[in-house]
Amino acid sequence: MLTIDQLAERTGISIRTIRFYAGRGLLPPPQLRGRTGLYGPDHVARLELVTELSALGFTLAAIEGRLEKLPATAGAEELALQRALLTPWVPEQIEDVDTMELDRRAGRPLGPDDLRALEGLGVITRLDGDRMRLNGAATLGEGLAVLDSGLPTETWKRAHQIIERHTTALAEELMTMFQAEVLQPYRDRGRPADERSRLAEAFTQLKPITVRGVVTAFGRAVNRTIRERVG
Repeated sequence: MLTIDQLAERTGISIRTIRFYAGRGLLPPPQLRGRTGLYGPDHVARLELVTELSALGFTLAAIEGRLEKLPATAGAEELALQRALLTPWVPEQIEDVDTMELDRRAGRPLGPDDLRALEGLGVITRLDGDRMRLNGAATLGEGLAVLDSGLPTETWKRAHQIIERHTTALAEELMTMFQAEVLQPYRDRGRPADERSRLAEAFTQLKPITVRGVVTAFGRAVNRTIRERVG
């Protein structure tokens, strides 16, 4: 069992924030030993889940709504399963920068046309003033390569839109299948404790395998299309 100081050290969350979360009902009350509140693995797991949801961009109200859907008796293993389900399938490094910082990272000044092209490619998202959201350092490198390719940026933008449309549909269909064939049966069985760790591990392994499978399948489909058109 942990005191609130130890809990803060264990999770990297300040005591003030822990108390704020507890006041919002995101964290169940501690066990009392005399006048000292003690926290266990379930508290650690719940704080880790809240941190994960915050990192994914969930608002506090959305986090509250998500946690309200969990059983009141949800323990560390159930919360670990939730984290496995919500962890991004590919690493994302989304951050807000200004035009000066973007120029520095690009290694050159970017004009209005460059910024419009990068936005059309999904590399940046315009915010207020000269602020913008950079959707990953690797994405910036790819966007700059597009600008330097010599091909019309409108062609690249349309290609990006096609990919975005089809991958969004693929993600929706896969999530619907996982929900119907894996998660809902688990809930219907009463969320058996002996399945939680196995499910969490399975989803952790599933994500990179699925991403690699999509890339491989797309490459094969392009090769097949080329052969058919040449033939």
